[in-house]
Amino acid sequence: MTRDVAPRLGYLKPALIHSTFFPALQGPKSKMSASDPTSSIFLTDSQAQIKKKINKYAFSGGRDTVEEHREHGGDTSVDVSYLYLTFFLEDDSKLAQIKEDYGSGRMLTGELKKELIEVLQRLVGEHQERRKAVTDEMVRQFMTPRPLNFDKSSK
Repeated sequence: MTRDVAPRLGYLKPALIHSTFFPALQGPKSKMSASDPTSSIFLTDSQAQIKKKINKYAFSGGRDTVEEHREHGGDTSVDVSYLYLTFFLEDDSKLAQIKEDYGSGRMLTGELKKELIEVLQRLVGEHQERRKAVTDEMVRQFMTPRPLNFDKSSK
């Protein structure tokens, strides 16, 4: 309804943004919680914490035994390591290969978790380095209120 009314009032039509949320480390059926540090990876986590959290807490779509996994493959629709890679791995062909290998049983859960650990350690490490460069003056400039000037005539 807002998209119909806004232009009549002289405003631009609002946009709708669809977003997908990360699953908690314990799996798609659980929730992330700030009070549970094992439910997610934080941007302040150390390299060792990232490795430990993924290896210990990331829900796996793998089978109960290596033999079963090799025969039937893993379930990428519930495997948290794979689901996180769909967000963070920039190489789509590599992601497709991982899905094929894991789903067919050629890749084991430990190998998939290792891929995610490498990706997240690099990403979080780069973020932490850039964050160290932020000064109080930069934060003050960013947080200074400024007037917003919307041109209602541009439709």
